[in-house]
Amino acid sequence: MHDTSLLELFTSDIGSAEQLLELIDAEFKALSERDLPRLQGILTDKQPLLALLDQHGQVRSQFLLGLQLSADRLGLETLAARSAHGAELLARSDALSALLERCQAANLRNGRLIRANQASTHSMLGILRGAETPSLYDSHGGTAKIGQQRPLSRA
Repeated sequence: MHDTSLLELFTSDIGSAEQLLELIDAEFKALSERDLPRLQGILTDKQPLLALLDQHGQVRSQFLLGLQLSADRLGLETLAARSAHGAELLARSDALSALLERCQAANLRNGRLIRANQASTHSMLGILRGAETPSLYDSHGGTAKIGQQRPLSRA
């Protein structure tokens, strides 16, 4: 593999990361709307992109290791210093890293929404089963003392 091939991998991965970011944003919207069929389609579309990004990352690492360089930023900088395409390699690497950081941040946001939805669903199920008492207030603004609660199925 030559540095031009490495450059092509970066370019390809930038496109894949942009698609992934769009899918993660669409996933957030689908999660907000609780659109399960759309979520399933998005998950199906995300899997090949994630696999491709992982595969290309491994190829880049192996390429650097094959040149007796470390498979990190320092190794890439060493290669860039020897290459006619050095500045472009570093620029595309930075662009890919920035996109992947945005994907990670968006994915964390989606995870927070999923956890909030799970907590809400768990709370609603607890109320329906009679295991949890919803918070009610009395006329003085304090928590109301409610007698024995029954599940809605027996109400």
